[in-house]
Amino acid sequence: MKTKKFLLFLSLLWLVAVVCQALENPKDILARAKDASGGAAWDSVFSMHSKVALAVGGMKGTGESWEDILKGRSFTSFQLGIFTGAEGFDGRTVWSQDPSKHSHAEEGGDAKEEAVNDAFRRSLAYWFPERWEGAVEYPGLKQQNDRQFHVIRITPRGGRAFDLWIDARTYLLDRIVEKTAMETRTTYFSDYREISGIKIPYLSRSTNGEVRYDQLITVESVELNAPLNDEMFRMPGPPPPDFAISGGRSSTTVPFELLNNHIYVQAVLNGKGPFRLLCDTGGQNIVSVDLARELGLKSEGALQGRGVGEKSEDVGMTKVQALQIGEATLSNQIFAVFSLSALGDVEGMPIQGLVGYEVFKRFVVSIDYEHGRLTLTVPSAFSYAGPGTAVPFKFNGQIPQVEGEIDGVAGKFDIDTGSRSSLTVLAPFAEKHSLKARYKPKVETITGWGVGGPARGLVTRAQVLKLGNVTVENPLTEISAQTKGAFTDPYVAGNVGGGVLKRFNVIFDYDRQRLIFERNANYSRPDDYDRAGLWLNLANGAFKVVSVLPKGPAAEAGLREGDLIVAIGGKTPAELSLPAARRMLTSNPPGTKIRLRVGSGGKTREVTVTLRDLI
Repeated sequence: MKTKKFLLFLSLLWLVAVVCQALENPKDILARAKDASGGAAWDSVFSMHSKVALAVGGMKGTGESWEDILKGRSFTSFQLGIFTGAEGFDGRTVWSQDPSKHSHAEEGGDAKEEAVNDAFRRSLAYWFPERWEGAVEYPGLKQQNDRQFHVIRITPRGGRAFDLWIDARTYLLDRIVEKTAMETRTTYFSDYREISGIKIPYLSRSTNGEVRYDQLITVESVELNAPLNDEMFRMPGPPPPDFAISGGRSSTTVPFELLNNHIYVQAVLNGKGPFRLLCDTGGQNIVSVDLARELGLKSEGALQGRGVGEKSEDVGMTKVQALQIGEATLSNQIFAVFSLSALGDVEGMPIQGLVGYEVFKRFVVSIDYEHGRLTLTVPSAFSYAGPGTAVPFKFNGQIPQVEGEIDGVAGKFDIDTGSRSSLTVLAPFAEKHSLKARYKPKVETITGWGVGGPARGLVTRAQVLKLGNVTVENPLTEISAQTKGAFTDPYVAGNVGGGVLKRFNVIFDYDRQRLIFERNANYSRPDDYDRAGLWLNLANGAFKVVSVLPKGPAAEAGLREGDLIVAIGGKTPAELSLPAARRMLTSNPPGTKIRLRVGSGGKTREVTVTLRDLI
C-alpha cells in the first residue's frame, strides 16, 4: 500500500509538472488566446477599417484607420477640435502629418522600433509568426486584485520588447505594456464584441500613469476585408502653400536677440504686436496664456506638455489666423496655449511665446549667430555655394537629428536652438558608455530649465564633438541626471544647444533634410561656465538664488538657497537684466570680485564673490 501510494504521489507530481509546463508554454497560451478571440475566423481576415470616437485632455473628436493585417501597413487620421493629424507606415517608411498637412518621414529616435512593434501587433504576428519574426518568452502569471494574467513578452525582429497581458480566465487580451523612449505606456482593452466570428475590443484606454492625460478610444464601426491599395499608406505630398513673402520676394531677413543662448525674434500675430517669441528648431508654435487672452484667442483642451523637466503641464490648443516674421506670413497656424510665467522667471523677462518647426518646415532658415540676423527663404529659391559643411539629418519627431561622436563614441544628436546649453549627454547614453567614470565630473547642479521645471546634471568638458563632418573642440558638456522627461530618452546620445551652435552660422534646410555649418568669429571662443557656482532666477524684482554649488565661490561667500540678490556690482535688477547678470558671473575672468547686496530674513547684507573656474 505504501508503495502504491508513493507511486500515485509521483504520478500526481508528474501530472502537475506536465500541466504547469503546458501553461508555461507561451505558444500554447497564445493559441488559446486566439481561440478565445475567434480562432480560425482570424485566418481569413486581411484588412480592417475602423472609425472611432476619441477623448483626451478634455477634448473629444473622431479618428479613422486602415490596417493591412497581412503586411502590418497602416494609415490613421484624427481630429480633436481644431487639432488634426495623420500618420502611416507603408511597409518601409514611417511618416507623420501635422495639423497644417505638412508631412515628414520619422527616422530618428525610436521611430523605427515603434513602427516595427505596431506592425508586428497589427499583423497579429503573435498568432501568425510567419508574418513577422519575434522572440517569445513567458515571464509567468501575475496577480492583480482578484484576477490572474498570463504575461507574454515579445521582442519583434527589429523592434523592442513589449508585454501582452492575457486574462487567465477568458484568455482575451487585457492590456499591452511597452516601455517607450520616455515613459512606460499601458493600453487596456475591454468591451469585446463579436463581428463575423471574431472578437474585437470596442474600448481602449492608453495611459502613462498620469490619469488626467489618458487617451480613450471607442470603436464606432468596423469593416473587415475592405479592399486596400498601396497609395493609401504612402506619405502624402505637400499641401498648397500657406505661407508667402510680401512683394513676391523669395527671402526676408530680421534681427534677433541672443539671450541666455536663446534666439528671440519679433513677430506679429493677427495683426497685433510685435511680440518677442523664442525660436526653437523642433518646438511647436506656442502662445502664453496671457498673450492668448490679449489676442482674444480661445483655448481648447488640456493635453500633456512635457520637456526636459520632470513635471507635466496642461497645454491647450488655438488657431492664429496670421503669423508674420519680417515680410513672411504664415496663415491659419495651430498654436499651443501654455503658461510660460515660470520660464519667464528663468529667462529674466516675460516670454510671450515660441515659434519653431512650423516655420522651419516651410522656409530655409539661416541663423547668422555672428551678426544676429535670421533669414527666411522660400525653399524653391534657395541654393548654396558657400564654404560651409553640409550635414544630413533625420527627423526625431520634429527635431533634426544628426549622426555624431563625442570623443569617439558614436551616437545620435538632436540639434536644438531652444537649449541654452552647449552639449547635454542624455543619462542612458552616459550610463551605457560609462561616461561618468571617463570624465569624472566634479560639479553636479542645475544645468537648465524648461517645461516641467529644472534639469540637473554633472558638468565637464569633452575633448571633441563631431556632428557629421563638423568638429567642435572642448565643448562644455553636461551629463544629465534626470530620471524623467526628454533627457531620459535611451535612443538619443545628446542634445546640442546654443552654446555650440553660436560658434557657427547655421542653415536649417528641412526640405532637403540637411544642416549647413559655417564657422564664424566665435568658433574658437570657449563656451564659458558659471564661475560663481549658483543658479539665479528672477523673483519679485530681485535675483533669487535657486541653487548654490557646495564649496563653490558663492557658497564660500555665504550665499544660501532662497537668498534674494537686490544688487550686483552696484546695479539693481531694474538696471541689470538677468542674462547680463549671468554673463557677468560667467564671462569675467577668474579672480574677479563681484559685490552683491543680499536680502534674507528681512535683513540686507553685503557679500563678495570671487570668481574661479569650476571645471
